[in-house]
Amino acid sequence: MTGEEMHALVRRLYPLCRSITGDGLRRTLEIIGESAPLRLTEVPTGTKVLDWTIPREWNIRDASIKDPSGARVVDFQESNLHVVGYSVPVHATLTLDELRGHLHTLPDQPHLVPYRTSYYAETWGFCLSQDTLDTMGEGPYEVRIDATLADGHLTYGEHVVPGESAQEVLISCHVCHPSLANDNLAGVAVAVALARRLAELPERRYTYRFVFAPGTIGAITWLARNRERTGLISHGLTLACAGDPGRLTYKRSRRGDAEIDQVLAYVLKDRPHTLLDFAPYGYDERQYGSPGFNLPVGSLTRSTYGSYPEYHTSGDDPDLVRPEAMEDTLETLWAAVQVLEGNRRYQNLSPYGEPQLGARGLYGSLGGRSDTKEAQLAMLWVLNLSDTEHSLLDIARRSTMPFAALADAARSLQNAGLLKEWIS
Repeated sequence: MTGEEMHALVRRLYPLCRSITGDGLRRTLEIIGESAPLRLTEVPTGTKVLDWTIPREWNIRDASIKDPSGARVVDFQESNLHVVGYSVPVHATLTLDELRGHLHTLPDQPHLVPYRTSYYAETWGFCLSQDTLDTMGEGPYEVRIDATLADGHLTYGEHVVPGESAQEVLISCHVCHPSLANDNLAGVAVAVALARRLAELPERRYTYRFVFAPGTIGAITWLARNRERTGLISHGLTLACAGDPGRLTYKRSRRGDAEIDQVLAYVLKDRPHTLLDFAPYGYDERQYGSPGFNLPVGSLTRSTYGSYPEYHTSGDDPDLVRPEAMEDTLETLWAAVQVLEGNRRYQNLSPYGEPQLGARGLYGSLGGRSDTKEAQLAMLWVLNLSDTEHSLLDIARRSTMPFAALADAARSLQNAGLLKEWIS
């Protein structure tokens, strides 16, 4: 998928009113499934998932605040951000003073509408710009939220790209926010593009599992239902805020020195980026990295949550998301995949002195290229450090040579019988 194709997916998903449950979430997963077929799981209201319980399902049809003339001052049909997520049904006539406790604005950003939700406390409310609130008289106002809160299901989707090994790379995206293009739709679009590119690889070492689930409760539900198989997850990333113009940011896993942490630090070193240590706040890396699971799952974003002015506001629209930024995020992920796929440890089978490479035709096997000298040096580095203690990534960092050149060298040396892969 090109940046423009990813951006088109963001635009298509943007109008849907998503939440942690409901028809908007299901429709979102249905659209994702057109490009990356999903296996859907529905978990009923009341189901215990670790320390949490699946809540009732929320669906909304319409909502508005009408002034005395009947004009819609606040209109859900114009933006689904106008209603506090999980608002209970209401139909009342109130003065502005009576209504104020249910209104949410951003006085410091008066032209923007905030995103607010209340999943686990039954209440209701509206979000509007401070500019709109400043124009409102005393009323009375007809207030209506046509919504249902009833027993139903929480839904999440999984897309699996199989590999030679049962060991998995987990890519997790939250799909619960309504019209927020960067947080979370850009991450969803990049994940879909990555899944499609992976499917085109003729061979894959790892199995890649993409989880599209509501934030927090969705990841917790997935963990609860997959508790016995989490040991298959060798590497993982949560992906969000993938399309804004900010620099790339990687937050390390709870382990801090997991292979995925080393890989991302390596592939980001030549790109503008920020590296952050793990903290138990943010996206669902904190669920995967909770102490009982302690999975090697980091977080890749561009700007981090809360760090850009449009975050959780109506300003986080498709115009904020840049096709070229999503392409850059995708290419970074692809570089990480290539390192993960190729990162192995080897044993030098001729460790006493330097083996005669020319006699084996190894120099010639890499000849005719402008980087012949680099290729020869790569073979020497791989031979010298293939002591079962150093991975190719270790060698790349120590030698400062390109990982791809070292991987090519290792393949040639293995084919010549000078190396064997070390399986600990």
